[in-house]
Amino acid sequence: MIKLAIPAPELATIPVFGTNEEFPIRRIYCIGRNYADHTIEMGGDPDREPPFFFQKNPNNADTSGEFLYPPETNDVDHEIEMTIALKSGGKNISEATALSHVFGYAVSLDMTRRDLQSNMKSLRRPWEIGKAFERSAPIGPLVPAEGMGHLETGLIQLDVNEKITQLGDLNQMIWKVPEMISYLSRFYDIAAGDLIMSGTPAGVGPVVKGDRLVAKIERLPDLNVVVI
Repeated sequence: MIKLAIPAPELATIPVFGTNEEFPIRRIYCIGRNYADHTIEMGGDPDREPPFFFQKNPNNADTSGEFLYPPETNDVDHEIEMTIALKSGGKNISEATALSHVFGYAVSLDMTRRDLQSNMKSLRRPWEIGKAFERSAPIGPLVPAEGMGHLETGLIQLDVNEKITQLGDLNQMIWKVPEMISYLSRFYDIAAGDLIMSGTPAGVGPVVKGDRLVAKIERLPDLNVVVI
């Protein structure tokens, strides 16, 4: 038995919808600019170029329903995303078999300290400081694909204070779920417990304390978050 020098950190988990089970999180991968309209919105080229990914930390995932406005920023943006949870993984996974590794799907938010991210971009430095901070990934319960099937189309929508701010369809993703899984597996040993946040449609914008966010993806439970 391994003797730990300090108590083991708490395992980050998210609930599995309709059960008393928790899904353990190993890693969180996030794809950037995966909707053409958002790519244009952020000043990029919507043509299909190789995807790029960044990471959040497992304990950035938050299921409390509260988003604590983070320090050292005056510009925090919301980004609604579908999250894919993996039950298995490997190397060089083919697109044809990629969906067999999916455990389920959830509604999530990629909260972004936009001012810090933009500053790091201008300096050509890594911009995790804008993405991988405490509670930066609010997430709803996982719905297993075994009973629901896989999500390829369907409404994706974010309401802020009962006003629609982001609206799109999952079929507008530039890189589809099998492609994302296959591409990631070329560069990483992806595995059970990994999450993939699959990008956001246009309409990202700032939040302030007191805002109430309702994130919706067709066939998944809504994610309700209040900014505190």
